[in-house]
Amino acid sequence: MVFVHKIRQVQLVGPKIRQLRKERKLTQTELASRIGIQQSDLSRMEKGEYRVSLDTLFRILAEFNVSIGEFFDDVAEESMTPRDVELVRDLKRLPSDARREIEAFIDFKRSQGGPADRRPAAISPTRRERRTGSGRN
Repeated sequence: MVFVHKIRQVQLVGPKIRQLRKERKLTQTELASRIGIQQSDLSRMEKGEYRVSLDTLFRILAEFNVSIGEFFDDVAEESMTPRDVELVRDLKRLPSDARREIEAFIDFKRSQGGPADRRPAAISPTRRERRTGSGRN
């Protein structure tokens, strides 16, 4: 399985909720009241400090009349370029040993530092894979 490098769900979902809320000119207090949560919890969700439960996300999406597909399509577009998607697809088509070679090369390039080191990588092996050396299928 391919993972976007260390981008956590809460860091993507929260800002998108804030964007939708502001587009509709709602305060945190108004939205929180409409979906049945505390304003402080909504604030933490928007900041990425607090995970959004699936139930709460569905209530937010219903309030904004946005499908879950639309919501996450926008989130995915914001986090990956078309070239990133193409690279991930190409990587997934390779045999496990070839993927491990590319991952090792990426790790090597990251260890050299420099400007490229500051950009997030498109993929990253799981902790288990690093520990065991097993490949992705």
